[in-house]
Amino acid sequence: MNSYKKLILLLFASMAVLFACQSDKKSGDGKSKTIIAKGLYSFGPEIKSFTDCEEGREYWVADSAKTLELAYSNLGFEKPYTPVYIEVECKLVKSDTTTVTGDYDSTMVVTKLLKISKQIPDGPCSQ
Repeated sequence: MNSYKKLILLLFASMAVLFACQSDKKSGDGKSKTIIAKGLYSFGPEIKSFTDCEEGREYWVADSAKTLELAYSNLGFEKPYTPVYIEVECKLVKSDTTTVTGDYDSTMVVTKLLKISKQIPDGPCSQ
């Protein structure tokens, strides 16, 4: 009888460890990782794009914070699509290939605007 109790206890312990490992895999996926991106942002009626100055990759932009588009508009450009330098906290997600976002490497979902400037800094962004 004593070995029967040990076997049941071992079975429950194994199930608990297995459940804990599966939970870690779900919460640790790379898709939810927040990064800080620095580069050029262009905004207009048909396009919301970001170009990473270091890698040259281009992303479609989704402004989940609802501050990026407002800050861009407040800069007072006469023409749309004028590039500005931005630094943002964001997440990168796979673009939907059936929409306009499919033409971009990924979709950048902005969660927080850190900096926006008409002045493009010297370096890879100014080329």
